[in-house]
Amino acid sequence: MSNFKLEKLVRENILNLTPYSSARDEYSKGAGTFLDANENPFGTYNRYPDPYQTELKNKLAEIKQVDTSNLFIGNGSDELIDLLFRIFCKPGKDKILTFSPTYGMYSVSAEINDIEVISMPLNADLQIDMESIQSLIKNPTIKMIFICSPNNPTGNSINKVDIESILQDFNGIVVLDEAYIDFSSQESFKDKISYYPNLVIMQTLSKAWGLASLRIGLGISSIEIIKLLNKVKPPYNISQANQSEALAALEKVAEQKISVSTILMERAKMIREFNQMDLVTKVYPSDANFLLVEVKDADYLYEQLLNNNIIVRNRSSVMNSCLRISIGTPKENQLLIQTLKRQATLITEKV
Repeated sequence: MSNFKLEKLVRENILNLTPYSSARDEYSKGAGTFLDANENPFGTYNRYPDPYQTELKNKLAEIKQVDTSNLFIGNGSDELIDLLFRIFCKPGKDKILTFSPTYGMYSVSAEINDIEVISMPLNADLQIDMESIQSLIKNPTIKMIFICSPNNPTGNSINKVDIESILQDFNGIVVLDEAYIDFSSQESFKDKISYYPNLVIMQTLSKAWGLASLRIGLGISSIEIIKLLNKVKPPYNISQANQSEALAALEKVAEQKISVSTILMERAKMIREFNQMDLVTKVYPSDANFLLVEVKDADYLYEQLLNNNIIVRNRSSVMNSCLRISIGTPKENQLLIQTLKRQATLITEKV
């Protein structure tokens, strides 16, 4: 990392950008008679929200045990992904590196921003093939590497030693997507942002906190990168309603721990159940709140579950004959198991 220079990675137009100055940028002292933002003086949500989500950031900093200056809040992780492309990648010139199969929005956002995607397959153990990427790490046109750990859709964590090796050897930005970290036995890399100035961690309140509909994504990184994200983001990217709802949920830490614990227990139970089914040929190891399950005929089984109003994801397009199954409530999980056993019986009777 001795050759890492952040300013050399940032697009020149972003470095020179004068960010939009909102009314709440120019006055943020609290109470007053507000006649500066062309707001309607009447209504419940008539005022623009805090553009930097100060109160929410303070609470998240306390929970995540990071400084507020190292936190960015986006409209879901998807906004953060898009902003990183806008900051670091020149359209039509730069490239990113991903490891397939993985979260599809990295590639979609890259295509939207006219950025070439180099996708390297994970090895048989669903880990990064470190030998095969050595030349890519040295390629100056590759500006960002996306690593999802625990990975979606496979569910496994990527080896920490390999992640650190990439952080040390790559002079671009490493985006580590930790959306499922709360379900993993592997620790977050958030305590390493002071060691790696090229590290951007993405987390979310959608999974372990059960707030998917609020669209609250987190970026954890160096102060310099957080400043760039704040420079480029829309002025009011998180609504006041969503900030308030998220703050209320974050007060319920004990409840959140119970829900995560329940999901982990249910995950273990589901693994045992799946491993006893003839329909199932493999259950992939998972550090997430879902399981990737290889079955004998994923397309048929997916349709049969749909007929019973049970919706899973058919991932056969990226993993051979695989269904990705989220861990639901104990009642939902039991319904799924009973339905699968019934399907197994029907298939046996047909034979």
